[in-house]
Amino acid sequence: MAYRNGTYVAFHAEGTSVPGQSDMDYYNLMRAWSAKPDDDFTMINSHDKSSAVRDASKRATLRASLQERLRNSKNMVLIIGETTRLDTDWVPFEIEQAVDVYKIPLIAAYTGYETIMAPDELRPLWPRALADRIARQVARVIHVPFKKEPLKTAIGQFHLNNLPDGALTYYVREAYVKWGLAR
Repeated sequence: MAYRNGTYVAFHAEGTSVPGQSDMDYYNLMRAWSAKPDDDFTMINSHDKSSAVRDASKRATLRASLQERLRNSKNMVLIIGETTRLDTDWVPFEIEQAVDVYKIPLIAAYTGYETIMAPDELRPLWPRALADRIARQVARVIHVPFKKEPLKTAIGQFHLNNLPDGALTYYVREAYVKWGLAR
C-alpha cells in the first residue's frame, strides 16, 4: 500500500509553460514557498515523488504517472483560475481520480480572491467534473483563496483521515481576520 503523505496539485496549463500564461505560475509559486528554508509553508509535493513525464510522452504513460502520484497523495489542491473550467483533458481526469478512485479531499484554491465565504457563487469557475461531484455531494472540498496562509492551513488540516464536512466547506471570517486577509 502506498504511503499517502503528499499533496497533489492540479491546474490548467493551457497547453503552455510560458510564464504568465497559465495557472502553472501558481503551482510554481507553491513550490517556491515550500522550497524557501525560512518560510513555514511546507508540503510534500506528490509530483516530486514519482518519475517525471515529458509532454511528448504517450497518453497512457502520463495517465499512469498521474494515477501513481494521486495514489500517494493525502489531498489535492485544485488551482482554479479564469480558464480552469475550459480544460477538457487532464484537470477533469485528475478530479475524477482524486474523488472517485482515491477518495482524497480537494482544496479548491481560487486565484484573484482575498476570501472565499460563499463558494457556491464561484460555480461559473468550476470545471464540469468538479461541479458534477459537488452537485452529487460526493466530493469533499474546502474552498479557499490562492493565498499562502489559507492554503497552508488547508493542506495541514484536510487529508484522508480528516475530510471537509461537505462539498461547499469554507473558512469563517474570523480565520481570514487572523490571516490578515479580512477586517
